Amino acid sequence: MTTKFDPKKHWENIYTTKSLEDVSWYQPTPEISLEFIGALQLNLDAAIIDVGGGDSFLVDHLLKAGYTNITVLDISAAAIDRAKNRLGERASQVNWVIEDINRFVPTQSYDVWHDRAAFHFLTHSENIKRYVSTVNQALNPFGSLIIGTFSENGPIKCSGIEITQYSQQSMVRTFDDNFVKIECANVDHNTPFDTVQNFTFCRFKKR
Repeated sequence: MTTKFDPKKHWENIYTTKSLEDVSWYQPTPEISLEFIGALQLNLDAAIIDVGGGDSFLVDHLLKAGYTNITVLDISAAAIDRAKNRLGERASQVNWVIEDINRFVPTQSYDVWHDRAAFHFLTHSENIKRYVSTVNQALNPFGSLIIGTFSENGPIKCSGIEITQYSQQSMVRTFDDNFVKIECANVDHNTPFDTVQNFTFCRFKKR
């Protein structure tokens, strides 16, 4: 009998057994994310949510830049605890949400929805459609979506889980009903294991 995959259990195990530098997504300076966010010329009180943020360093850089309304969402409590411990007293300046993105119901509106390498774990069409609907619901009018996934030249799995690869064209098609593409780029991520992962990153504006 096949055991049903439990994503929360999987990610809790990852974050309790591997160190920060021992995961492929380790990235001390999320350059493309910061570049795309910087291009928005936001007020420092703009509401920003980092979906699947885990113990990403994006929140560190946003706090350092002076942003005051940051939310980090992740399915793993262990990942968020690691980020909180790293930030120390600054962690109290962040709204932390432990939730599966498939079940997330936004309770506030955001100016920016950022997602690096969470969306591509959705491989079923109903979950992808739900995600797109949630983003549309969560963003303010004229809000911005910044999303990065493995490209068609990137890996087909991450952490042993199959993912959905996206080209710039397929990314645009996925969000086209509600969002206008502003810019896209393909970027290489150098992992701690001396391998290279190619990502598709796109920045959209809500219609």
